[in-house]
Amino acid sequence: MTASVLIIGGSSGIGGALTRHYLASGAQVSVISRQPAPAQPQLTWLQDTLHSEQHSATVIAEALTQQPKIIFICNGVLHDEHAMPEKTIRQLDIDVLSARFASNVQVPALYLKLLFSYLCKKPAIKLLALSAKVGSIGDNALGGWYSYRISKAALNMLIKNLSIEVGRLNKTAAIVSVHPGTTDTALSAPFQTNLPDGQLQSPAATAERLAKVAQGLTAEQSGSLLNWDGCLLPW
Repeated sequence: MTASVLIIGGSSGIGGALTRHYLASGAQVSVISRQPAPAQPQLTWLQDTLHSEQHSATVIAEALTQQPKIIFICNGVLHDEHAMPEKTIRQLDIDVLSARFASNVQVPALYLKLLFSYLCKKPAIKLLALSAKVGSIGDNALGGWYSYRISKAALNMLIKNLSIEVGRLNKTAAIVSVHPGTTDTALSAPFQTNLPDGQLQSPAATAERLAKVAQGLTAEQSGSLLNWDGCLLPW
């Protein structure tokens, strides 16, 4: 049983599944979300509307009173009612690109900044930021999806950079970005047709796989981009 887990972005499809998984395992679970708290008395739910850094800092400080040993950052947007992923650069909208950076890079960066002191001091702390295989530059053979690919590549660099800085002060920390695999959530819903058999996973199955990656994570892996099965992916 994991003693304490913090899930940032816990109202997302995968974040919610991780919350349910760890609650079922008997862990002490804290969630940070823009959404108001659900009726789950065994859950510490902290709402953060992201209206100011000071307020987010207060929320983080409250979450850290639970002394989490594992932290997941699950914030991210692939598409919304305003735009779908681009098939060509001719479809690129700078406002959409800015919005994707805000969701996929700026929000995680803010939380990582606020978590920095804790990450530097907590022995054997594990932090996993949900990224995407399409954010791997080395693995990109198809192109397209400009805003999402660019922002997830930037998130991977953010995690790499932070792992180096934290590693100088806490040799036991493990900070990684992880590709969760194709999961049956609203994020992947428009892209589920013609998937190979077995590729689409339920949120519960994805949460179980990610929890297994977290359990086996070591400081030697810090700074890596990992697949849902724990294997190393190219940058």
